Amino acid sequence: MEKQLIEQTDTPRTTESLRKDLQLLGVKPGMTLIVHSSLKSIGWVCGDSQAVIDALMDAVTADGTLILPAHSAALSDPADWINPPVPENWWETIRKTMPAFDPKKTPTRGLGVIAERFRSYPEVLRSYHPTMSFSAWGKKAAYVTNGHTLDDGLGEQSPLGKAYELDADVLFLGTDFDTHTSFHLSEHRSSVRKAISKGAPIIENGKRVWKNFLEIDYDDEQFGEVGKAFESEFPVYGGKVGSASCKLFKMRSSVDFGVKWMKENIKEG
Repeated sequence: MEKQLIEQTDTPRTTESLRKDLQLLGVKPGMTLIVHSSLKSIGWVCGDSQAVIDALMDAVTADGTLILPAHSAALSDPADWINPPVPENWWETIRKTMPAFDPKKTPTRGLGVIAERFRSYPEVLRSYHPTMSFSAWGKKAAYVTNGHTLDDGLGEQSPLGKAYELDADVLFLGTDFDTHTSFHLSEHRSSVRKAISKGAPIIENGKRVWKNFLEIDYDDEQFGEVGKAFESEFPVYGGKVGSASCKLFKMRSSVDFGVKWMKENIKEG
């Protein structure tokens, strides 16, 4: 993989070159910025994920706020696992022994190495939710991560709801609308999904407990389609950061558009 990246990269990507690319794209000091990222899309980076995170921090500065998803889907009921499933006779053992969510220890899952590295960075805070947490750094990091409710983990009292209030921007760093977590906030506001019960291990009153909570039945299958429709009506700024094709746009506009699109195109759950 690294050999292929080297062969495909014209010049090494550095913290400084990536910062300049981000600024040319439109990332500004003081921004509240949600980032969805793919390291390999950038090309060969001197410093790997650390250099990318440093460039993002340099671009928004400490007067801004950087937010990355830190979801940990592995901390969930094994009865719901389908990719891959586990034998049913394992379920009870998994429920009894799965380590409780710990913001410092619990790894992310399926979000890439940049998000995983970011969560453990100095001065980065992580919201307390066993499956839908977010990491944040900068001026509003505490505001973004505090008060994350167990129910409706991507709803109004989540970091997504806070980011909407702060009029955040969204950066796709080598990704696209199929990764646009903010559309889950649209699912909540459009009431197109049914409520379901979930469970995960957390620490409550100093003890590990298996806690049940309410979620909606999230479904990102149509996010790419919603995104294409959004791009046809609202400004989405494109450019390159290293080799990565990127998009930068307003979160609030996309969430509001998502609500309208879902109400018109999805039958309520």
